[in-house]
Amino acid sequence: MSCLRMVGSAVACLLLPGEAASAQELAINLPSPATSLARLEYDLHSMLLLVTGVIFLLVLAVMLYAIVRHRKSAGHIARQFHENTTVEIIWTVIPLLILLAIAWPATRAVLNQKSTHGEDMTIKITGYQWKWRYDYLDDNFGYMSHLATPRTMPAGSTALPAHYLLEVDEPLVVPTGRKVRLLLTANDVIHSWWVPQLGIKQDAIPGFLRDAWFIVDQPGIYRGQCSELCGKDHGFMPIVVEARSPEDYARWRDARLKQAAASADDPSRVWSLAALRERGEKVYGQNCVPCHQASGKGIPGSFPALDGSPVVNGDKAAHINIVLNGSKKNPAMQAWGKQLSDTDIAAVITYERNAWGNHTGQLVQPAEVKAARGGAA
Repeated sequence: MSCLRMVGSAVACLLLPGEAASAQELAINLPSPATSLARLEYDLHSMLLLVTGVIFLLVLAVMLYAIVRHRKSAGHIARQFHENTTVEIIWTVIPLLILLAIAWPATRAVLNQKSTHGEDMTIKITGYQWKWRYDYLDDNFGYMSHLATPRTMPAGSTALPAHYLLEVDEPLVVPTGRKVRLLLTANDVIHSWWVPQLGIKQDAIPGFLRDAWFIVDQPGIYRGQCSELCGKDHGFMPIVVEARSPEDYARWRDARLKQAAASADDPSRVWSLAALRERGEKVYGQNCVPCHQASGKGIPGSFPALDGSPVVNGDKAAHINIVLNGSKKNPAMQAWGKQLSDTDIAAVITYERNAWGNHTGQLVQPAEVKAARGGAA
């Protein structure tokens, strides 16, 4: 069915002549498939487009013929007839045969999508509002992937980049030619991990593990988004997959393992106020800005302000507890204990207590957060 991939391009060229490049550039055709799974879906889509197009033209031709040749103005009189057995059989059998012909490749595609055995590596993907976490289970390391587009851009204060809202600080890196199995879940609400060129669209549901797979053919960057309405910042949750050659991937993995070992924070380390504020500002920008805003003013009626907040300016233990464990009060706040390290939580709390109009002069050490978790300080 490889020739069917030309159907969309041919239709695009007929409908939009001139110096138009490809159908993909005209945003008419599907993105170029980068995996065998995506090619199978692409071919199935093209075949169904062709079949439905032929049916449409045949039905339209019969209707036009009947309208023109049997119109009243030409002297034709409508006949009255009921329950023609032959016609009933024909318009039942033909659609049945068409559906059976479609069902075979469609079933094959669905079964292929679910065949995750024989994987070379496994990556667990967890959806959060509004970011992704990637855990490489075979190598025992992981990281968070956040939107890299600055929050000022949607307001129109800066020229938009080429990949506006489709760029992240940490892409998912995979090797080419290897079967990658994905285990997907979510921490809060239902998300959906969707990368069109890889042929992947799988819901991530809290409390469940769903799986999917792909084998990327060529090195490159493949972009997608969360395709589930997961909250007010649903449109700020992009996905970027970077496929590298096996040799480049091995070098990246080794460097990542060394980086993870080197950056592991010692919770007993004593930090200065300035160092914690600096780190906390970055943590706040990656995780807290969507709800509480960069100004700390929150969103009236939806999310409370941190600037001048009695929680932020009050008891440190209460502040640590709400960041660690969240709150079910209205509005609810998610628990950050499983997402952030002791040092990151200490840093962001210190930043909040000493930013905007808050001038407590207080800092929270990682050991205090560890103690609040239930560990020994």
